[in-house]
Amino acid sequence: MSTAISIRGRCDAQDRLIEADEPLAGLQTRCGGELPGVIAIPALLALARRARLARMSIARSISAMDDGQPISFWVKIAPDEEGARLECSQWRQTGHPPADVSAPNVLLWLIAEAHLLLDDEQRVLTVHTETDELAALEAGIGKVWSELVKLGTMGEAAADRDQPLHWRLLDDASFTLGDAPRRWRSRIQPRAGGGFELLIIPETIVHLPPQPGGAAAAPPPWNTLLGRDLAPALRQPINRIIANAETIRTRLAGPLADEYAGYAGDIAEAGRHLLSLVEDLADLDALESPGFSPAPDRIDLADCARRAAGILSVRAKERAIALHLPPDDAHAPAIGEYRRVLQILLNLLSNAIRYTPGHTAVSLAVGRATDANGTENAWIAVSDQGDGLTEAQMARVFEKFERLGRSGDGGSGLGLYISRRLARAMQGDLRVTSSPGTGASFVLSLPADRA
Repeated sequence: MSTAISIRGRCDAQDRLIEADEPLAGLQTRCGGELPGVIAIPALLALARRARLARMSIARSISAMDDGQPISFWVKIAPDEEGARLECSQWRQTGHPPADVSAPNVLLWLIAEAHLLLDDEQRVLTVHTETDELAALEAGIGKVWSELVKLGTMGEAAADRDQPLHWRLLDDASFTLGDAPRRWRSRIQPRAGGGFELLIIPETIVHLPPQPGGAAAAPPPWNTLLGRDLAPALRQPINRIIANAETIRTRLAGPLADEYAGYAGDIAEAGRHLLSLVEDLADLDALESPGFSPAPDRIDLADCARRAAGILSVRAKERAIALHLPPDDAHAPAIGEYRRVLQILLNLLSNAIRYTPGHTAVSLAVGRATDANGTENAWIAVSDQGDGLTEAQMARVFEKFERLGRSGDGGSGLGLYISRRLARAMQGDLRVTSSPGTGASFVLSLPADRA
Protein backbone atom coordinates (compact mmCIF):
# COMPACT_ATOMS: atom_id res chain seq x y z
CA MET A 1 0.00 0.00 0.00
CA SER A 2 1.24 3.49 -0.82
CA THR A 3 -0.68 6.74 -0.41
CA ALA A 4 0.01 10.45 -0.61
CA ILE A 5 -3.40 11.32 0.88
CA SER A 6 -3.22 13.41 4.02
CA ILE A 7 -4.12 11.36 7.11
CA ARG A 8 -5.08 13.53 10.06
CA GLY A 9 -5.21 12.96 13.78
CA ARG A 10 -5.12 14.76 17.11
CA CYS A 11 -3.55 14.01 20.48
CA ASP A 12 -4.17 15.70 23.82
CA ALA A 13 -1.80 17.09 26.44
CA GLN A 14 -1.31 13.58 27.93
CA ASP A 15 -0.12 12.22 24.55
CA ARG A 16 -3.36 10.31 23.99
CA LEU A 17 -4.53 9.85 20.42
CA ILE A 18 -8.12 11.10 20.58
CA GLU A 19 -8.93 11.41 16.85
CA ALA A 20 -7.43 9.67 13.81
CA ASP A 21 -8.24 8.89 10.19
CA GLU A 22 -7.53 5.49 8.71
CA PRO A 23 -5.00 3.90 8.44
CA LEU A 24 -3.56 5.71 11.48
CA ALA A 25 -6.53 4.66 13.63
CA GLY A 26 -6.09 1.04 12.60
CA LEU A 27 -2.35 1.11 13.25
CA GLN A 28 -3.04 2.48 16.74
CA THR A 29 -5.25 -0.50 17.63
CA ARG A 30 -3.03 -3.08 15.91
CA CYS A 31 -0.08 -1.83 18.00
CA GLY A 32 -2.04 -2.64 21.15
CA GLY A 33 -3.53 0.78 21.82
CA GLU A 34 -7.03 2.18 22.02
CA LEU A 35 -8.76 5.15 20.46
CA PRO A 36 -8.85 7.31 22.44
CA GLY A 37 -5.77 6.13 24.27
CA VAL A 38 -2.04 6.71 24.74
CA ILE A 39 -0.23 6.68 21.39
CA ALA A 40 0.84 3.05 20.91
CA ILE A 41 3.27 3.68 18.01
CA PRO A 42 6.59 4.18 19.84
CA ALA A 43 8.28 6.52 17.37
CA LEU A 44 5.13 8.63 17.00
CA LEU A 45 4.72 8.84 20.79
CA ALA A 46 8.29 10.10 21.23
CA LEU A 47 7.93 12.67 18.44
CA ALA A 48 4.58 13.94 19.75
CA ARG A 49 5.99 14.36 23.25
CA ARG A 50 9.05 16.11 21.86
CA ALA A 51 6.96 18.60 19.86
CA ARG A 52 4.65 19.27 22.82
CA LEU A 53 7.47 19.93 25.28
CA ALA A 54 9.39 22.14 22.86
CA ARG A 55 6.17 23.93 21.82
CA MET A 56 7.26 23.90 18.19
CA SER A 57 6.18 22.02 15.06
CA ILE A 58 8.25 18.99 14.06
CA ALA A 59 8.09 17.04 10.78
CA ARG A 60 9.99 13.87 9.92
CA SER A 61 9.68 10.34 8.56
CA ILE A 62 9.08 7.60 11.11
CA SER A 63 8.87 3.81 10.90
CA ALA A 64 6.72 1.21 12.62
CA MET A 65 5.64 -2.44 12.41
CA ASP A 66 2.08 -3.15 11.29
CA ASP A 67 1.16 -6.83 11.90
CA GLY A 68 4.78 -7.83 11.27
CA GLN A 69 5.06 -5.72 8.10
CA PRO A 70 7.45 -2.73 8.20
CA ILE A 71 5.87 0.57 7.16
CA SER A 72 6.97 4.18 7.11
CA PHE A 73 5.20 7.51 6.78
CA TRP A 74 5.88 11.21 6.96
CA VAL A 75 4.28 13.02 9.90
CA LYS A 76 4.00 16.68 10.85
CA ILE A 77 3.11 17.43 14.47
CA ALA A 78 1.93 20.95 15.35
CA PRO A 79 1.33 21.61 19.09
CA ASP A 80 -1.51 23.86 20.23
CA GLU A 81 -3.23 24.75 23.50
CA GLU A 82 -5.04 21.42 23.75
CA GLY A 83 -2.29 19.05 22.60
CA ALA A 84 -1.12 18.64 19.02
CA ARG A 85 -2.41 18.16 15.48
CA LEU A 86 -1.01 15.28 13.41
CA GLU A 87 -0.85 15.16 9.63
CA CYS A 88 0.56 12.01 7.96
CA SER A 89 1.39 11.37 4.31
CA GLN A 90 3.54 9.13 2.11
CA TRP A 91 2.24 6.08 3.99
CA ARG A 92 3.83 2.97 2.49
CA GLN A 93 5.20 -0.49 3.12
CA THR A 94 8.98 -0.43 3.10
CA GLY A 95 9.74 -4.12 2.45
CA HIS A 96 12.49 -4.28 5.07
CA PRO A 97 12.54 -3.87 8.85
CA PRO A 98 13.08 -0.22 9.80
CA ALA A 99 16.22 0.59 11.72
CA ASP A 100 14.34 2.31 14.54
CA VAL A 101 11.48 -0.15 15.13
CA SER A 102 13.06 -1.25 18.39
CA ALA A 103 13.17 2.49 19.11
CA PRO A 104 15.81 2.78 21.80
CA ASN A 105 15.66 6.51 21.17
CA VAL A 106 11.92 6.48 21.82
CA LEU A 107 12.47 5.18 25.35
CA LEU A 108 15.30 7.66 25.86
CA TRP A 109 13.02 10.53 24.88
CA LEU A 110 10.35 9.31 27.27
CA ILE A 111 12.64 9.11 30.30
CA ALA A 112 15.03 11.98 29.48
CA GLU A 113 15.04 14.74 32.10
CA ALA A 114 16.68 17.35 29.85
CA HIS A 115 17.12 17.98 26.14
CA LEU A 116 19.91 20.21 24.82
CA LEU A 117 20.77 21.39 21.33
CA LEU A 118 24.53 21.77 20.75
CA ASP A 119 26.49 23.41 17.95
CA ASP A 120 29.35 21.75 16.05
CA GLU A 121 31.75 22.52 18.94
CA GLN A 122 29.34 21.03 21.51
CA ARG A 123 28.44 24.47 22.86
CA VAL A 124 24.96 24.74 24.34
CA LEU A 125 22.37 26.47 22.13
CA THR A 126 19.12 25.63 23.94
CA VAL A 127 18.10 23.81 27.11
CA HIS A 128 14.77 22.24 28.06
CA THR A 129 14.77 20.50 31.42
CA GLU A 130 12.18 18.45 33.28
CA THR A 131 13.70 18.78 36.77
CA ASP A 132 15.00 21.55 39.03
CA GLU A 133 18.17 19.53 39.64
CA LEU A 134 19.26 20.23 36.07
CA ALA A 135 18.14 23.87 36.00
CA ALA A 136 21.78 25.00 36.32
CA LEU A 137 22.31 23.90 32.72
CA GLU A 138 20.18 26.84 31.60
CA ALA A 139 22.97 29.21 32.66
CA GLY A 140 25.43 27.45 30.36
CA ILE A 141 24.22 28.84 27.03
CA GLY A 142 27.26 29.33 24.79
CA LYS A 143 29.53 27.05 26.84
CA VAL A 144 30.75 23.54 26.03
CA TRP A 145 28.27 21.28 27.79
CA SER A 146 30.92 18.98 29.28
CA GLU A 147 32.40 21.97 31.13
CA LEU A 148 29.12 22.39 33.03
CA VAL A 149 29.15 18.92 34.59
CA LYS A 150 31.57 16.64 36.42
CA LEU A 151 32.22 13.65 34.23
CA GLY A 152 32.99 10.27 35.76
CA THR A 153 36.11 8.50 34.58
CA MET A 154 36.76 11.06 31.84
CA GLY A 155 36.52 14.15 34.00
CA GLU A 156 40.24 14.78 34.20
CA ALA A 157 40.81 14.03 30.54
CA ALA A 158 38.10 16.45 29.48
CA ALA A 159 39.40 19.19 31.75
CA ASP A 160 42.95 18.88 30.40
CA ARG A 161 41.96 19.32 26.75
CA ASP A 162 41.71 22.62 24.87
CA GLN A 163 39.00 21.13 22.67
CA PRO A 164 35.99 19.07 23.80
CA LEU A 165 36.27 15.30 23.54
CA HIS A 166 34.88 13.68 20.42
CA TRP A 167 31.16 13.26 20.82
CA ARG A 168 31.40 9.47 20.53
CA LEU A 169 33.63 9.41 23.62
CA LEU A 170 31.10 11.48 25.54
CA ASP A 171 28.07 9.46 24.42
CA ASP A 172 26.74 7.45 27.38
CA ALA A 173 29.17 9.16 29.77
CA SER A 174 28.17 9.28 33.44
CA PHE A 175 28.25 12.63 35.26
CA THR A 176 27.02 14.65 38.21
CA LEU A 177 25.90 18.28 38.32
CA GLY A 178 26.61 20.66 41.19
CA ASP A 179 25.41 19.41 44.58
CA ALA A 180 22.71 17.16 43.16
CA PRO A 181 23.00 13.67 44.74
CA ARG A 182 21.94 11.80 41.60
CA ARG A 183 23.94 10.82 38.53
CA TRP A 184 22.93 11.11 34.89
CA ARG A 185 24.15 9.74 31.58
CA SER A 186 24.57 11.64 28.32
CA ARG A 187 23.18 10.41 25.02
CA ILE A 188 24.46 12.40 22.04
CA GLN A 189 23.30 12.21 18.44
CA PRO A 190 24.52 14.26 15.45
CA ARG A 191 21.85 16.42 13.81
CA ALA A 192 21.29 16.41 10.07
CA GLY A 193 21.76 20.18 9.80
CA GLY A 194 24.90 20.24 11.94
CA GLY A 195 25.50 20.15 15.66
CA PHE A 196 24.15 17.61 18.12
CA GLU A 197 21.17 16.67 20.27
CA LEU A 198 22.00 15.81 23.88
CA LEU A 199 19.57 13.87 26.06
CA ILE A 200 20.21 13.75 29.82
CA ILE A 201 19.11 10.34 31.10
CA PRO A 202 18.84 9.66 34.85
CA GLU A 203 20.73 6.64 36.14
CA THR A 204 17.95 6.33 38.71
CA ILE A 205 14.45 7.02 37.42
CA VAL A 206 12.41 8.76 40.08
CA HIS A 207 9.52 9.95 37.90
CA LEU A 208 7.65 7.89 35.30
CA PRO A 209 6.25 9.51 32.13
CA PRO A 210 2.80 11.07 32.68
CA GLN A 211 -0.08 8.60 32.44
CA PRO A 212 -3.46 9.20 30.84
CA GLY A 213 -5.74 11.21 33.07
CA GLY A 214 -2.87 12.88 34.92
CA ALA A 215 -2.62 16.62 35.20
CA ALA A 216 -1.16 18.21 32.10
CA ALA A 217 1.96 20.26 32.57
CA ALA A 218 1.31 23.93 31.90
CA PRO A 219 2.97 24.96 28.62
CA PRO A 220 5.65 27.62 28.92
CA PRO A 221 4.65 31.17 27.97
CA TRP A 222 4.88 31.81 24.22
CA ASN A 223 7.80 34.19 24.60
CA THR A 224 9.85 31.92 26.91
CA LEU A 225 10.96 29.53 24.19
CA LEU A 226 12.26 32.34 22.01
CA GLY A 227 13.52 34.59 24.79
CA ARG A 228 15.34 31.96 26.85
CA ASP A 229 16.17 29.18 24.41
CA LEU A 230 16.26 30.40 20.84
CA ALA A 231 17.53 33.97 21.21
CA PRO A 232 21.11 32.87 22.04
CA ALA A 233 21.04 30.44 19.12
CA LEU A 234 19.71 33.07 16.68
CA ARG A 235 22.10 35.92 17.49
CA GLN A 236 25.20 34.39 15.88
CA PRO A 237 23.68 33.46 12.48
CA ILE A 238 21.78 36.75 12.22
CA ASN A 239 24.93 38.73 13.02
CA ARG A 240 26.77 36.70 10.38
CA ILE A 241 24.09 37.57 7.81
CA ILE A 242 24.36 41.27 8.67
CA ALA A 243 28.18 41.25 8.53
CA ASN A 244 28.27 39.44 5.18
CA ALA A 245 25.62 41.73 3.71
CA GLU A 246 27.56 44.79 4.84
CA THR A 247 30.74 43.36 3.30
CA ILE A 248 28.91 43.06 -0.01
CA ARG A 249 27.20 46.46 0.29
CA THR A 250 30.46 48.31 0.95
CA ARG A 251 32.18 46.39 -1.89
CA LEU A 252 34.95 45.16 0.41
CA ALA A 253 34.81 41.81 -1.38
CA GLY A 254 35.26 43.43 -4.81
CA PRO A 255 33.44 45.52 -7.45
CA LEU A 256 29.67 45.18 -7.55
CA ALA A 257 26.83 46.73 -9.55
CA ASP A 258 24.89 49.41 -7.68
CA GLU A 259 21.62 47.48 -7.69
CA TYR A 260 23.24 44.46 -6.04
CA ALA A 261 24.85 46.68 -3.42
CA GLY A 262 21.35 48.01 -2.75
CA TYR A 263 20.01 44.47 -2.36
CA ALA A 264 22.78 43.73 0.14
CA GLY A 265 21.83 46.86 2.08
CA ASP A 266 18.22 45.66 2.22
CA ILE A 267 19.38 42.26 3.53
CA ALA A 268 21.51 43.92 6.23
CA GLU A 269 18.62 46.16 7.29
CA ALA A 270 16.21 43.21 7.43
CA GLY A 271 18.77 41.32 9.53
CA ARG A 272 19.02 44.22 11.96
CA HIS A 273 15.23 44.34 12.23
CA LEU A 274 15.09 40.60 12.94
CA LEU A 275 17.89 40.86 15.50
CA SER A 276 16.12 43.77 17.19
CA LEU A 277 12.93 41.70 17.43
CA VAL A 278 14.85 38.77 18.91
CA GLU A 279 16.46 41.04 21.50
CA ASP A 280 13.11 42.62 22.36
CA LEU A 281 11.55 39.20 22.93
CA ALA A 282 14.53 38.10 25.03
CA ASP A 283 14.16 41.25 27.15
CA LEU A 284 10.43 40.64 27.45
CA ASP A 285 11.07 37.11 28.70
CA ALA A 286 13.56 38.40 31.29
CA LEU A 287 11.21 41.16 32.46
CA GLU A 288 8.25 38.84 32.89
CA SER A 289 10.22 36.15 34.69
CA PRO A 290 9.61 35.86 38.45
CA GLY A 291 12.33 37.48 40.52
CA PHE A 292 13.64 39.87 37.85
CA SER A 293 15.56 42.66 39.56
CA PRO A 294 17.97 45.17 37.96
CA ALA A 295 21.30 45.86 39.69
CA PRO A 296 21.39 49.17 41.61
CA ASP A 297 24.41 51.03 40.13
CA ARG A 298 25.44 54.60 40.82
CA ILE A 299 25.14 56.41 37.51
CA ASP A 300 25.05 59.91 36.05
CA LEU A 301 22.14 60.44 33.69
CA ALA A 302 24.01 63.27 31.93
CA ASP A 303 26.89 60.91 31.17
CA CYS A 304 24.40 58.27 29.94
CA ALA A 305 22.85 60.89 27.64
CA ARG A 306 26.22 61.70 26.07
CA ARG A 307 27.06 58.03 25.56
CA ALA A 308 23.69 57.25 23.95
CA ALA A 309 24.05 60.25 21.66
CA GLY A 310 27.55 59.15 20.68
CA ILE A 311 26.30 55.69 19.73
CA LEU A 312 23.51 57.10 17.53
CA SER A 313 25.29 60.20 16.19
CA VAL A 314 25.91 58.66 12.75
CA ARG A 315 22.24 57.75 12.36
CA ALA A 316 21.26 61.29 13.35
CA LYS A 317 23.68 62.82 10.82
CA GLU A 318 22.27 60.63 8.05
CA ARG A 319 18.88 62.28 8.65
CA ALA A 320 20.36 65.76 9.21
CA ILE A 321 19.10 65.81 12.80
CA ALA A 322 21.03 67.83 15.38
CA LEU A 323 21.48 66.31 18.84
CA HIS A 324 21.41 68.91 21.63
CA LEU A 325 23.09 67.47 24.75
CA PRO A 326 23.29 68.57 28.38
CA PRO A 327 26.14 71.02 29.12
CA ASP A 328 29.49 69.46 30.03
CA ASP A 329 29.10 70.61 33.64
CA ALA A 330 25.58 69.16 33.98
CA HIS A 331 25.17 66.14 36.26
CA ALA A 332 22.19 64.09 37.43
CA PRO A 333 23.39 61.34 39.83
CA ALA A 334 20.89 58.49 40.08
CA ILE A 335 20.49 54.88 41.22
CA GLY A 336 19.78 52.37 38.45
CA GLU A 337 21.38 49.61 36.42
CA TYR A 338 23.72 51.33 33.96
CA ARG A 339 23.15 48.83 31.12
CA ARG A 340 19.37 49.05 31.42
CA VAL A 341 19.34 52.85 31.61
CA LEU A 342 21.46 53.03 28.47
CA GLN A 343 19.09 50.57 26.81
CA ILE A 344 16.11 52.83 27.62
CA LEU A 345 17.87 55.94 26.35
CA LEU A 346 18.94 54.24 23.12
CA ASN A 347 15.33 53.21 22.52
CA LEU A 348 13.98 56.71 23.20
CA LEU A 349 16.66 58.38 21.11
CA SER A 350 16.27 55.89 18.23
CA ASN A 351 12.52 56.56 18.16
CA ALA A 352 13.09 60.32 18.20
CA ILE A 353 15.56 60.14 15.31
CA ARG A 354 13.30 57.78 13.34
CA TYR A 355 10.09 59.81 13.66
CA THR A 356 11.43 63.37 13.72
CA PRO A 357 11.54 65.23 10.35
CA GLY A 358 14.97 65.79 8.87
CA HIS A 359 16.80 69.07 9.46
CA THR A 360 15.30 69.39 12.95
CA ALA A 361 16.72 68.70 16.42
CA VAL A 362 16.39 66.21 19.25
CA SER A 363 17.22 67.51 22.72
CA LEU A 364 18.39 65.67 25.83
CA ALA A 365 18.07 67.47 29.18
CA VAL A 366 18.68 66.35 32.77
CA GLY A 367 17.73 67.60 36.20
CA ARG A 368 16.55 66.77 39.72
CA ALA A 369 13.08 67.12 41.21
CA THR A 370 11.11 66.19 44.32
CA ASP A 371 7.80 64.39 43.83
CA ALA A 372 4.58 64.79 45.82
CA ASN A 373 5.76 62.23 48.37
CA GLY A 374 8.94 64.16 49.09
CA THR A 375 11.16 61.67 47.23
CA GLU A 376 14.04 63.23 45.31
CA ASN A 377 14.46 61.91 41.77
CA ALA A 378 16.87 62.49 38.93
CA TRP A 379 15.40 62.75 35.45
CA ILE A 380 16.40 62.84 31.82
CA ALA A 381 14.12 64.02 29.01
CA VAL A 382 14.37 63.14 25.30
CA SER A 383 12.41 65.70 23.26
CA ASP A 384 11.81 65.75 19.51
CA GLN A 385 10.22 68.10 16.99
CA GLY A 386 7.96 65.56 15.34
CA ASP A 387 4.20 65.44 14.83
CA GLY A 388 3.48 64.87 18.52
CA LEU A 389 0.88 62.60 20.10
CA THR A 390 -2.79 62.99 20.91
CA GLU A 391 -4.20 62.24 24.35
CA ALA A 392 -5.49 58.88 23.09
CA GLN A 393 -2.09 57.98 21.63
CA MET A 394 -0.29 58.93 24.85
CA ALA A 395 -2.63 56.59 26.74
CA ARG A 396 -1.64 53.67 24.47
CA VAL A 397 1.98 54.34 23.58
CA PHE A 398 3.43 52.20 26.41
CA GLU A 399 1.23 49.17 25.71
CA LYS A 400 2.70 45.87 24.50
CA PHE A 401 2.98 45.64 20.67
CA GLU A 402 1.47 49.12 20.29
CA ARG A 403 2.71 50.89 17.15
CA LEU A 404 0.06 53.64 16.90
CA GLY A 405 -1.05 52.45 13.48
CA ARG A 406 2.42 52.57 11.90
CA SER A 407 3.47 49.72 9.62
CA GLY A 408 6.60 48.93 7.65
CA ASP A 409 8.84 51.07 9.87
CA GLY A 410 10.83 48.17 11.31
CA GLY A 411 9.48 48.52 14.85
CA SER A 412 8.23 45.68 17.01
CA GLY A 413 5.92 47.66 19.29
CA LEU A 414 7.80 46.41 22.34
CA GLY A 415 10.46 49.06 22.89
CA LEU A 416 8.48 51.54 24.97
CA TYR A 417 6.65 48.79 26.86
CA ILE A 418 9.98 47.24 27.84
CA SER A 419 11.49 50.64 28.66
CA ARG A 420 8.70 51.55 31.07
CA ARG A 421 8.82 48.10 32.70
CA LEU A 422 12.58 48.51 33.18
CA ALA A 423 12.17 52.01 34.61
CA ARG A 424 9.60 50.85 37.14
CA ALA A 425 11.72 47.81 38.05
CA MET A 426 14.44 50.32 39.00
CA GLN A 427 11.94 52.18 41.25
CA GLY A 428 11.53 54.93 38.67
CA ASP A 429 9.10 55.71 35.87
CA LEU A 430 8.85 56.67 32.21
CA ARG A 431 6.25 59.24 31.12
CA VAL A 432 5.42 61.19 27.99
CA THR A 433 4.11 64.71 27.45
CA SER A 434 3.02 65.91 24.03
CA SER A 435 0.42 67.60 21.91
CA PRO A 436 -0.16 67.34 18.16
CA GLY A 437 2.24 69.44 16.12
CA THR A 438 4.64 70.23 18.97
CA GLY A 439 6.70 67.04 19.24
CA ALA A 440 6.91 64.68 22.19
CA SER A 441 9.04 64.55 25.33
CA PHE A 442 9.74 61.24 27.07
CA VAL A 443 10.96 61.66 30.65
CA LEU A 444 12.82 58.89 32.51
CA SER A 445 12.99 59.42 36.27
CA LEU A 446 15.03 57.36 38.76
CA PRO A 447 15.79 57.63 42.47
CA ALA A 448 18.42 60.33 42.99
CA ASP A 449 21.84 59.37 44.31
CA ARG A 450 22.15 61.62 47.34
CA ALA A 451 25.68 60.49 48.05
